[in-house]
This record gives sequence, C-alpha cells and structure tokens, in this order.
Amino acid sequence: MATATQLGIRVHLDAPYEEAIERVTAALKTQGFGVLTSIDIKATLKNRLDVDFRKYTILGACNPPLAHRALSNELAVGLLLPCNVIVYEDAEQGGSIVSLGDPIAMIGLIDDNPVLTEVAQDARTRLEKVAAALAQ
Repeated sequence: MATATQLGIRVHLDAPYEEAIERVTAALKTQGFGVLTSIDIKATLKNRLDVDFRKYTILGACNPPLAHRALSNELAVGLLLPCNVIVYEDAEQGGSIVSLGDPIAMIGLIDDNPVLTEVAQDARTRLEKVAAALAQ
C-alpha cells in the first residue's frame, strides 16, 4: 500500500533491496521517467567517513518532456530537478522502502507559476501511478 507523507509517497515492498531498485526503475520507465543518477549512500558514507549505514540509494528520475517544459518556463527550476526517489532496506519490517518525492511539494518553493504547477501535477500523477504499481 502506498502512503502519502509530507515530502512524497512511500511504499513498503516485500522484496530485497536490489530487487526493489529494479522494480522501481522499471515502474518509472512505464511512466516516461529514466534514471539519470544513482547515488549509493551506503558506499559513499563508507568511503568518505568510514561509517556503516544500511543499503540506501537515491535515484534521480527524469521525464524529459516534463523537464523540458518546466525548464523552458523557468530556468531556475533546474534546482529542483531531477525527481528524487529513495530506496532503502527496511530494518524493522524486512523488505525495502521506496519513497518518491512529491513534485507539488517541491514546486511550492517557487512563487505561484501556473505552468510549473501544471507540470508538477502531471509528474505527481505519474509518480502516484508508479507507487500504485509497486504497491500491487
């Protein structure tokens, strides 16, 4: 089941971490998103600080037509792109957690802009579909 949070949509998967990353990447693709970046937080913290951390990845997802429309309207919106999706081990319940950032929450940082609001709503609708597919 997908759960709305203050920053996005959260889904618990009864799947190991590596499988969760594959599933979310495939689900994003069905909604026109590609993964531009993948940041392995566990490895980064180990390499930079020599600390142990759970398996945790930040995926930078982009839907090119939506990004183009938003950037064509407001160049500064690039500060809010790409859409971040996090995947991490659920140490308490087992499986994995996937959280998809809410574009509406992010766009709220910009003064009222009807075009950007429309693009953010489209992106949110697509990400809600991703969450629904993952929750099945």
